[in-house]
Amino acid sequence: MTTTLQLSDKTLADIARNVAKYPPEQKQSAVMASLIAAQTEVGWVSPEVIATVAQILEMPTIAVEEVATFYNMYNTKPIGKYKLVICTNLPCQLTHGETAATYLKETLGIGYNETTPCGTFTLKEGECMGACGDSPVMLVNDKRMCSFMSKEKIDALLNELRAEGKVA
Repeated sequence: MTTTLQLSDKTLADIARNVAKYPPEQKQSAVMASLIAAQTEVGWVSPEVIATVAQILEMPTIAVEEVATFYNMYNTKPIGKYKLVICTNLPCQLTHGETAATYLKETLGIGYNETTPCGTFTLKEGECMGACGDSPVMLVNDKRMCSFMSKEKIDALLNELRAEGKVA
């Protein structure tokens, strides 16, 4: 049996705010928002996070795990400080998406679903991000979209993130 963990008051309030959007008998509808809130605090959706969300929402643990493993926005393994997701759908591939992906892999020295040894960057493939006209596109930490990612723009982004994270 997986143990639960104690989430911060802020995260618990965020989960409660999302649960309140639904009738009491349908609070499991807040599972996706609850997982995001917990992931934001913990950094990933660990088995303990899944068990905690299941307990809060009064759901079977397996039902929460099914959601967490179905959607790629949930990190079910620890990731680096910066998660870089590059679109690998056809429109991006037709406009140098593979070139950008290959350059990222070579520059970081990692493949998809890997993290740099220093723990700074994790590289992931992404499905369509709805910005085909801006391809190739990348998401940083599921929040910041970067467009027209040439080698020069990739270098500038990595340098910015390294400086922000104070990493060599």
